Amino acid sequence: MTVQNLLIGMPMMVLCLIAQTASLFWCVRYYVRQAIGNTGSPGFLAGIRPLVICTIVMMTGNLVEIALWGWLFLWLGEFPRAYEAMYHSAVNFSSLGYGDIVMSPERRLLGPLEAVNGVLMLGMTAAALMAIVQHMIKSQQDALLAGRDGPG
Repeated sequence: MTVQNLLIGMPMMVLCLIAQTASLFWCVRYYVRQAIGNTGSPGFLAGIRPLVICTIVMMTGNLVEIALWGWLFLWLGEFPRAYEAMYHSAVNFSSLGYGDIVMSPERRLLGPLEAVNGVLMLGMTAAALMAIVQHMIKSQQDALLAGRDGPG
């Protein structure tokens, strides 16, 4: 049963990695276009808009990944309703681990596999958003330093 669960879980982990990479790639391209196009000192809302949009896109990607695992659990017949499958998936993916709903003994290994996958995918989200924040800080610092070195 262990090998069978690995053969089921590993492709799902790869599918989630593809989804995560796609949202990450889109966010990087979007943020770089916004950063290049921003030549002045934007207002507060215009300055944080790229970060907010990237956060929404990346979190939507995480929700899609949770839904993919939930769909797998439904397809395997582990849960009778989509809500239970999605709830269980979200608890696993986030490594919250309530344990109030569990899968059959034959499929329980999929829970830890999803948890490992979720930690990695949420880590990628956090790292990407932190890189954007660091770039925003650097841009603000460069703008302030350029203002000091300018005429005056």
